[in-house]
Amino acid sequence: MKLLAIIIKEFHQLKRDHKMKPVLFVAPIFQLILLGYAANLDVHHLPLLVCDRDHSTESRALIRDFIATDYFRLVAYVDEVQAIHEPLDRGEAALALVIPRGFGNDLLAGRPAPLQIIADGADANSAGIGLSYASQIVGRFSQQIALERRQPVRDGTGEIRLAPVQAETRIWYNPELKSRKFMVPGVLALLLMVITTILTSLAIVKEKETGTMEQLIVTPIRAYQLLLGKLIPFTLIGFIDVVLVLLVTTFWFGVPVKGSVPLLFGLTGVFLLTTLGLGLFVSTISRSQQQAMMTAFFFVMLPMVFLSGFVFPIENMPPLIQHLTYLIPLRYFFVIIRGLFLKGVGMAELWDETLALFILGIVILGLSALRFQKRLG
Repeated sequence: MKLLAIIIKEFHQLKRDHKMKPVLFVAPIFQLILLGYAANLDVHHLPLLVCDRDHSTESRALIRDFIATDYFRLVAYVDEVQAIHEPLDRGEAALALVIPRGFGNDLLAGRPAPLQIIADGADANSAGIGLSYASQIVGRFSQQIALERRQPVRDGTGEIRLAPVQAETRIWYNPELKSRKFMVPGVLALLLMVITTILTSLAIVKEKETGTMEQLIVTPIRAYQLLLGKLIPFTLIGFIDVVLVLLVTTFWFGVPVKGSVPLLFGLTGVFLLTTLGLGLFVSTISRSQQQAMMTAFFFVMLPMVFLSGFVFPIENMPPLIQHLTYLIPLRYFFVIIRGLFLKGVGMAELWDETLALFILGIVILGLSALRFQKRLG
């Protein structure tokens, strides 16, 4: 009977808590819809950069074979090999196809015709699949050349060899294609998001539950002083967590930061504007710590994980969902932190992501602070 009474009491409490109902019933549907669209591990429309130094009929035919499939999406042509560095550094291209001079002549003469495929190994999954796709396309092209020219070359056993097209593949930033190097920097971003968002929301809500918030309001402390007093400690905690994670990633996982560590801390501060702002907003719409926890988890953290590109490639999502990801701060911070860890890029390459993250941080924190002050009033 006591157990039944407790169960009935919990149902009555949920019935009276109107803000908890969306968390219990709307959030699971919301997450299911997002997961249904975002959970696609197939890789399509990988951004492809082409450096064709041969400009022959054969090189153009090979390029057409690449872009005729839905595996690759041509983003740009460059004339020199050195020009492929910047698009790969910025993440504008996932693979680069380099066709050297004399490619067509080598094919016509029956000589080996090497070419180069460069993959961005910062995303190990996409790089591995992209290289597999590229090898298949080159293999089909070789077979097609052999059949069209009717000049098969037989080896010592009498078997027909394909046309002598040789693809030399190189993987930048993560040559071993280790998923650890791809995942560990992302985990740092997730830890920062979870810790600062949850702690901020719970700490303020706890003040409401214990009744100390009312006591603070009647003191001479101004609203902005109270707000800063709540946010600054969690900012410091976030930076301490960064230091601890850097030590672990460097000495335990063997994934050091190739870029500037001071730049990493500076851009982490920009990211914390968004997470602290989100935690502050959650605290203004929550009446209990449990409610704050569930709201932050279902409506903040899970959508950011699903739509940030941490697990599911953004390019595989429907266009509407892809546009929605531009409102996700974690998307930009993933690009920043992986660029610093794996590519060693600087502010010049990360300027776009930094600006977008800064604008989102100012807007989110500013609106949350206004709502917080209004609630205090």
